[in-house]
Amino acid sequence: MIKGFFNVPTPINETVLNYAPGSTERKLLKDALKQALSEEADIPMIINGQQIRTENKVAIKPPHNHKHILGYYHDGDKTHVTEAINAALKAKSSWELLSWEHRAAIFLKAADLIAGPYRYKLNAATMLGQSKNAYQAEIDAACELIDFLRFNVKYMSEIYQQQPPVSPNGSWNRIEHRPLEGFVFALTPFNFTAIAGNLPTSVALMGNVVVWKPANTQIYSAHVLMEVFKEAGLPDGVINLIYAFGPDVGDVVFNHPDFAGIHFTGSTSVFQEIWKTIGNNIHKYKSYPRIVGETGGKDFIVVHASADVKASATAIVRGAFEYQGQKCSAASRVYISKSVWPQIKNLIQEALKSIKVGPVEDFSNFINAVIDEKSFDKLAKYIDGAKNDPSLEIIAGGNYDKSSGYFIEPTIILTTDPLYVTMCEELFGPVLTVYVFEDNAFEETLKLIDTTSIYALTGAILAQDRYAIEKASYALRNSAGNFYINDKCTGAVVGQQPFGGARGSGTNDKAGSMINLLRWVSPRVIKETFNPPTDYPYPFLQND
Repeated sequence: MIKGFFNVPTPINETVLNYAPGSTERKLLKDALKQALSEEADIPMIINGQQIRTENKVAIKPPHNHKHILGYYHDGDKTHVTEAINAALKAKSSWELLSWEHRAAIFLKAADLIAGPYRYKLNAATMLGQSKNAYQAEIDAACELIDFLRFNVKYMSEIYQQQPPVSPNGSWNRIEHRPLEGFVFALTPFNFTAIAGNLPTSVALMGNVVVWKPANTQIYSAHVLMEVFKEAGLPDGVINLIYAFGPDVGDVVFNHPDFAGIHFTGSTSVFQEIWKTIGNNIHKYKSYPRIVGETGGKDFIVVHASADVKASATAIVRGAFEYQGQKCSAASRVYISKSVWPQIKNLIQEALKSIKVGPVEDFSNFINAVIDEKSFDKLAKYIDGAKNDPSLEIIAGGNYDKSSGYFIEPTIILTTDPLYVTMCEELFGPVLTVYVFEDNAFEETLKLIDTTSIYALTGAILAQDRYAIEKASYALRNSAGNFYINDKCTGAVVGQQPFGGARGSGTNDKAGSMINLLRWVSPRVIKETFNPPTDYPYPFLQND
């Protein structure tokens, strides 16, 4: 039942702190890092609000210092998945009947907690567990998650205000936006603490109950998020945090009759397997599950001959190498007009010479470690393949070292083959491939960009020629769910650029928008007649 007035104020994006030398935030963050490094965390699962520990403890190590142990998480099994589902279903009736403003208040308080007392603890956990520098952690773990929580409350109130425009005299038409019938499974990635926080909370905000499994490499900061939600007043059982082997979790979740939907961010292959499994099990469910997913990307930047070369070089370096290219929106393939390539090449090479690679505790390091050894080995293999191919040239980077941490130097491959493997396959690391095209082949290159990859997440055009911008915008309209003009292809901001892509990149349900929240409700239309007819005949039945 929806009660109360819809007087939610318009949120304002959280201010990004810059962590400059001598600043208060820099000192507080360094203190939080020091504290986290001085102790070994004991990280239980949270089921029905209770801390669940097992005999199977798994060490958590910083990707940039894999000899240090941050703590241990308690790994679960199928029995814990079942317990989490039962806890969610037990909490469902009370939670969905709680009036919307009280659900909203919990998550607004969570936003304030992250903006205040938990800011540095959460940022430090993200830096250490996921190897993000201070600025990348700030825009992710703090600012973006705060924005998700605050803007989603606003979008929720707007959804509840969506009512039939006409109710004739003598009747009243209304829509009830009900939560889904059952539980929702949130499967979250390692690379953004904000996504890990948004996927379960956006679902819960709309009155649903959730079983949440984060990536193992994000558990360290996920545990802090659950601390925040608990302190904000989230009732027991509404969001249940579990750690277990993925296929075991899926086996329980996707065979349960009360499975109502999945909110997913991760790889395309995993999402496709999940979709197949749901399809094969469709006869087992009480309702058709909602399937919402944001998956991979092979994101592009195209630089026209009219582009500003300095702006282009900056967009490429930031777009490709911030957070080691481990953003689903990161630039992975770049197409550059021949006439501006020499200048841009020089600018990029000079920039990369000044970029430092190392652990997150040293704030002068722009590049940190990739997430784990599996990712490191995959990227090293691609780099070695490029080194051994005489048709390619590595114009920057090409070195890597995993002796103390999983460090890959920002690497740029120059190819004359626009269909070379690193132009087509998702790499998810600091490896960028450049293809230089003739100035008069711009439209041909746009067609090439559109057909090279199965993905359609982000892309960008750098140009001063407005005709070129318009051509690119139209030709690439299906190639990117988020398209940028004279900017890098990363950095979507909640409330400004709702995020998501289509094709192999997901269902394009736009995280950080009303579009996404509408997926977590099931509308019921109610017509109430105040003076109902008492006999069946209509006037046309009367004789002349």
